[in-house]
Amino acid sequence: MRKALLTGMFTLLVVAGCLDRNEKTEENEPADQAVIKNQQVNTLAEQLEEPWEIVEAGESIYISERSGAIVEVTDKKQHRKPVELDAPLADEPESGLLGLAFPKNFEEEGRAYTYYSYQTEQGVFQRISEIKEMDDHWLETKTIVDKIPGGRVHHGGRLEIGPDDKLYATVGDATNESAAQDRNSLSGSILRINQDGSIPEDNPFSGSFIYSWGHRNHQGLAWDEQGNLYATEHGSQAHDEINLIESGSNYGWPEIEGGEQAENMESPILHSSDDTWAPSGMDFYQGNFIFASLRGESVRSFNPDNKNQQVLVEGYGRIRDVLAGGDGIYFITNNTDGRGNPGKQDDRLLYISLENESVTAN
Repeated sequence: MRKALLTGMFTLLVVAGCLDRNEKTEENEPADQAVIKNQQVNTLAEQLEEPWEIVEAGESIYISERSGAIVEVTDKKQHRKPVELDAPLADEPESGLLGLAFPKNFEEEGRAYTYYSYQTEQGVFQRISEIKEMDDHWLETKTIVDKIPGGRVHHGGRLEIGPDDKLYATVGDATNESAAQDRNSLSGSILRINQDGSIPEDNPFSGSFIYSWGHRNHQGLAWDEQGNLYATEHGSQAHDEINLIESGSNYGWPEIEGGEQAENMESPILHSSDDTWAPSGMDFYQGNFIFASLRGESVRSFNPDNKNQQVLVEGYGRIRDVLAGGDGIYFITNNTDGRGNPGKQDDRLLYISLENESVTAN
């Protein structure tokens, strides 16, 4: 179950299911015009400050903001609470309070997890921490993983709780490309972590949080109905990727990207070829993956069976994250991050009603 407490939406099983790794990597086919019309999109919150991740719990939607706050949205009313952290947030172009994940007992205990980048005299690092919701703020209460290498950009930052109840985090290469091929570094990897901060005994590399490696800047994680994990990843110049993630596998960066292939390295199941999506958050809905597109300024769907993808919604600028909920999809714009063209209402939380719509890319 991705992002939070979507009760009864999916039954997720951890299985060893995977696609045939000998299949040809599919190139992006030009997407048709957006299939969802703008009148089907409703605004739930406005004037968010560099929003990054969406989580649902009970009747509320929670949104992390890179500036260091979490916004709760209930019945179109929004309440912003600052997060008191043990270290100052880094002031870099892609840094700040990023990933946010809620355990199953969040509504009873008010306990959550966050991924943030912080500044030290030695440079930028990243930390995964436990935080607790108080009356008027959130408080960092425990360090889960610390001293994750950071930099100016390419932080990764997505944080999810998998169907196995483990924490999963995407860690970018922080522009240190060679580190993505160094298993002694956490850079350029997906981490798998017990919620108490220990290393799972069944991780692929003994004594290591690393679940997969060879990544550049991956910002989306989601599981299908069979428990298979997928990730979105930014290419260096176009060639953005959707990868099927397998335990212990090497996804090739910086040796290969896009449709390139090399021995003992995994190629993506879909890539954007010479187009640029800049894919970010993703979720699974009605047999399809839904993913946010920053530079592509759209919400897109991807069918893992036929490898087709299409534009669902466009016209709202940069999209940072998506979340399947109820009979539709939540998404947040990301126009206030210095790279977009914000309107007076930006950034926004929006909702697409899909009760009578199909998102399958045929």
